[in-house]
Amino acid sequence: MKALVTGGAGFIGSHLVDRLMEKGNEVRVLDDLSAGSMDNIKRWLDNERFEFIRGDMRDVGVVKDAVEGVDVVFHLAANPEVRIGSQSPEILYETNVLITYNLLEAIKDSNVEYLVFTSSSTVYGDASVIPTPENYAPLEPISVYGGAKLAAEALISGYAHTFRFRALIFRLANIIGERSNHGVIYDFINKLRKNPDELEILGDGTQRKSYLHVSDTVEGMFHIFEHFKGEDKTVDFYNLGNDDWITVKEIAEIVSEGMGLKPRFRFTGGVDGGRGWRGDVKLMRLSIEKAKTTGWKQEMSSYEAVRRTVRELLETM
Repeated sequence: MKALVTGGAGFIGSHLVDRLMEKGNEVRVLDDLSAGSMDNIKRWLDNERFEFIRGDMRDVGVVKDAVEGVDVVFHLAANPEVRIGSQSPEILYETNVLITYNLLEAIKDSNVEYLVFTSSSTVYGDASVIPTPENYAPLEPISVYGGAKLAAEALISGYAHTFRFRALIFRLANIIGERSNHGVIYDFINKLRKNPDELEILGDGTQRKSYLHVSDTVEGMFHIFEHFKGEDKTVDFYNLGNDDWITVKEIAEIVSEGMGLKPRFRFTGGVDGGRGWRGDVKLMRLSIEKAKTTGWKQEMSSYEAVRRTVRELLETM
């Protein structure tokens, strides 16, 4: 299999590249390095089965060249910051919706058979059903980030049905682990290194969400992709998350313990009932029953994933 991984030098993308290469595939990475790092993929640079293209997916020509000759596209390129939507919504449009449109335009004129897209739990918004299943409706994102991900999903579905390729869409919970360079754990570690005596916590600390380690995420993506290839659906959706969830305050306690510190917690109080920022989903836990029917099962709980991620980031940050 020859695969293109957009955003392949990023956090999740680079772990996916590792797995693809270890399985003996040919892999091409397209990344502008705005969020990714060459350090994440440097082990493969001299491998004859690996190719790296530094390019901006807002450039149609770059995207068309990147899809040439590949069988499957794993589309992970995106701006990962949910919070940026309230300050710069145009950035989330360009780096989530526009680049997906450009990719789809290139795919429709190519021999690409499969597109695998990493969407987000944010497409569900403040879901009234928790755990939230894939068929939950109506989808009502409360952030520009969630809206951009949902727009990309809709474009992918429309193009797949119209231009006869198949698309697998993963709605991800909070993904954490080695190489992550944003998110609550990363932020807490940086804050405590600057001031070991006090930790600022956005919101009221009761925000409760599901976390999945990147190793479980990549294993789930590969397992479900193999299952999807054996089915006859044009487009399908799968949640990837955990069976449990954890509060922001509990994460702060785990990070503090991992750093050997006992800081004062200073809660900002947040907005809209204790959220960290406008658009922050306060309660999120996805139903993963559909994913489990394929035979996949996560190795780590949310708590275990957080503890492992703290250890990994303290060793590498």
